[in-house]
Amino acid sequence: RHIHLIEEPRAAAIGANLPIDQPFGNMVVDIGGGTTEVAVISMFAIAYSESVRVAGDEGNDAILRYMQRGRQMIISEVLAERIKMKIGTAAPPEQPRSMDITGKEIISGIPRTVTVTDEEIREAIKEPVMAIVESVKRALEKTPPDLAADIHERGIWLAGGGALLSGLDRLLQQTTHLKVNIADDPLTAIVRGAGAVIENMDFYRQVFIN
Repeated sequence: RHIHLIEEPRAAAIGANLPIDQPFGNMVVDIGGGTTEVAVISMFAIAYSESVRVAGDEGNDAILRYMQRGRQMIISEVLAERIKMKIGTAAPPEQPRSMDITGKEIISGIPRTVTVTDEEIREAIKEPVMAIVESVKRALEKTPPDLAADIHERGIWLAGGGALLSGLDRLLQQTTHLKVNIADDPLTAIVRGAGAVIENMDFYRQVFIN
């Protein structure tokens, strides 16, 4: 028996309902927990792909480090994730956001509650966010001209949990001057794509790596 595998960007693209069987370029940016995969797909084939070891987890780590250095507080990874989801932004929001968080003071070890703003968190996660932006710019530079024209027309698609970071689509739009779309329920795009492939094995035969 053969074990069939499918790369995450292709599964994400299928899950985002992109017509990857057509002869034009589809660009998908799949931001997971540990890696961000940027891929340009056309006629089932990957024309360009790049994987960077920066994704959602890096953002959480950056928040943990910021709280230790900037606020002299220790917080849990779970709380760092919650802060990122609630007030984390890649670009300034229309309305300022803030959040009260409780952690342990490094020096005294005593629990304390402080208010953290979206601006602080944006600064904290700036490095990982910019690494994702740079990988998208690199992919656009290296995409063949005909496929680049398709992407200009159709835009970039974001999938994976990292696509939920508020303002990331706006930041990418400002940087690339392209339309940036977020897949429906980006968290489950890969799973849905893999499911679609299993249900339509014959149609998707070419996307498998044996």
